[in-house]
Amino acid sequence: MVKKSSRTLWTAKLSGKAVSKGKRLDYTLKRIPYQGYVLGMDTSLRSTGVALIAFQPPQPPKLLLSHTLKLSGRLQLAVCLGTIARTVLKILDCEKVDHVVLEQTIYVQNVRTAQILGAARGAAISAVALRGVRLSEYPPLRVKQAVVGFGRASKEQVIGMVQHLLGLTTSLPTDEADAAALAFCHAFTSREVKE
Repeated sequence: MVKKSSRTLWTAKLSGKAVSKGKRLDYTLKRIPYQGYVLGMDTSLRSTGVALIAFQPPQPPKLLLSHTLKLSGRLQLAVCLGTIARTVLKILDCEKVDHVVLEQTIYVQNVRTAQILGAARGAAISAVALRGVRLSEYPPLRVKQAVVGFGRASKEQVIGMVQHLLGLTTSLPTDEADAAALAFCHAFTSREVKE
């Protein structure tokens, strides 16, 4: 049996040829680009960014909505959580949304900060669940890798790539760019696979 290098296998896969793997053939599967409306949300208690992007191949991705929900530090926790939930419900009721994407919980040393971030995420997730919209979560490194190609990319690199991918003349605010990056991560990594 001739051992194939990973480079040979990858080249064959990209060219669409069947590659012998021992006693079986590995047929390359065709990836279908994601099609749909994805709402990315970068949740926090005082500044939640949202971005709704339409993925309709062969047209380029189109930004339909982006907004940063800014909440005063004087507002009580319950008021902020209610506002986050109402905002998400309003978007889901007024816009076509096929999928919602959030960032997975990250490690935070401060317990109080972790509780507040968790509460903000919970408010957004419960609103999505009430409307029965599909939800996915991705870790920050995966988002950066999918959008920029490097898991340790800077905020500026993510913002710049989102601007480029959307064909915008100016960059989005940080929270909205992060939300858009989440939507792109989902579209780039969750493609349907067909033979």
